Amino acid sequence: MERRAFLAALSALGLGAATHRAPVLARPRLPRDPFMLGVASGYPSPGGMVLWTRLLLDPEAPDGGLGAAAVPVRWEVAADESMRKIVASGSTEATPEWGHSVHVQAKGLEPDRWYWYRFMAGDATSAPARTRTSPAHDARVDRLRFAFASCQQYEQGFFGAHRHIAEDAPDLVAFLGDYIYESSWGRNHVRRHETAEPYTLPEYRARYARYKSDADLQRAHAACPWIVTWDDHEVDNDYANDRPEDGMDRARFLARRAAAYRAFYEHMPLPERMRPDGAGLRLHTRLGWGQLARFFILDNRQYRSWQACPRKAGGGNVVDPAVCTELDEPKRTMLGTAQERWLDRAFAESRAGWNLVTQQTLMAQLDSHPGEGRRVWTDGWSGYPAARRRLLESALAHRLANPVVIGGDVHHHAVADLKLDFDDPHAAVVASEICGTSITSQSRAQKALDAAREENPHLKLMDGRHRGYVRVEVRPQGLTAELRAMAGVQSAQAACSTLAAFTVENGRAGAQRTG
Repeated sequence: MERRAFLAALSALGLGAATHRAPVLARPRLPRDPFMLGVASGYPSPGGMVLWTRLLLDPEAPDGGLGAAAVPVRWEVAADESMRKIVASGSTEATPEWGHSVHVQAKGLEPDRWYWYRFMAGDATSAPARTRTSPAHDARVDRLRFAFASCQQYEQGFFGAHRHIAEDAPDLVAFLGDYIYESSWGRNHVRRHETAEPYTLPEYRARYARYKSDADLQRAHAACPWIVTWDDHEVDNDYANDRPEDGMDRARFLARRAAAYRAFYEHMPLPERMRPDGAGLRLHTRLGWGQLARFFILDNRQYRSWQACPRKAGGGNVVDPAVCTELDEPKRTMLGTAQERWLDRAFAESRAGWNLVTQQTLMAQLDSHPGEGRRVWTDGWSGYPAARRRLLESALAHRLANPVVIGGDVHHHAVADLKLDFDDPHAAVVASEICGTSITSQSRAQKALDAAREENPHLKLMDGRHRGYVRVEVRPQGLTAELRAMAGVQSAQAACSTLAAFTVENGRAGAQRTG
């Protein structure tokens, strides 16, 4: 009965199974530029990368203004920005079933070099964008420059931070969740979603179209390849696995999650192997950068245990661990059992000089209660202490070289030492953590963060006064992270500066402030 309810909910949300192959427009005549959402690339390998676009004529139309026909799309990769030295090309179809999105796996390219690419549909040609391949797996690499960012509530500010990311010209961008927001909240809005909270596939498509129409976000996508993970707002605030925060029944919520996951795939430069199957999408993976670095890209939403001691039907809560004893149950998981096992094997197999755990939120323990006693937020890693300990124990057991955790979600910059026992000031530091502030999403008051910083000596910085991102340079001898701070997000042209800089030395866990 639950399966029948799930299938009925899928149909109601615009996710009914396709019963026939869409007709193909042999010679499409498109009245407007279909590349209004820009182009993007992602997941570079030594021989290629994923190239993405989505054809769109009318963001408000359920079919995007392209109807029920498939549209032929050509693509080209060139060794030069003028697109004269074409080194790879091909054709595919943008089908209505997948929102007329395109995911091309470019192959046969040279490792560790920059390329340019573009798409053509009908008489329209997209602007060229820049991408690159990663170094060969056994290559000795002197430097990797990447940026990471998260949490971009469209209404609360302009995406000027993405313009600065594009100007930095990094090798890679890691986006760590909350690419869209399903809900409207916060103060001093500068623009509007214009539509209600999404539940159906057409509604999620429209929300992505709203966000991806931002020119600065398009610039950052066109500057270099991206890797991505999600957090909660790509579906529903504080959801955990198959449980929403508002009490929606499981079948209906899984149908909503299926719509959201499908829209996420349609709008991200994800490889074909990540194409969703119903309410599931295998997002966690790893990506190497020669012998220098390896990214472990995690998913801490889809498989996690429900939050402990929720306020209502579900979602996060601030609790006293002495009262909410469920927190410490050893089987509780943030990643799910299968992903934990995968990560343990991946740690064991890594021979990289730097190992970058790429995930959504602050991993360090955070006690938000001043004085005696403790209060923790159950939606983050502090709500899953056994899972956090297993991850750090795995890094120790496999002698993982230079583990550095990067995250977002909390809307403030944070730098921390990660330990097996955060309550012991003399406990060894297992890994370093750099958590970035939000692109636009509003933070807690700095006074509250200062008070929390005093309660958590393993946290070396907590600053929520600025929106921004983190700029990272990795070299064999060390990793440097610059915490970038926007002058404001009420103007798209706001300046950006470095709030602080931290360095992690090769072979020495723990970030040290250097600027």
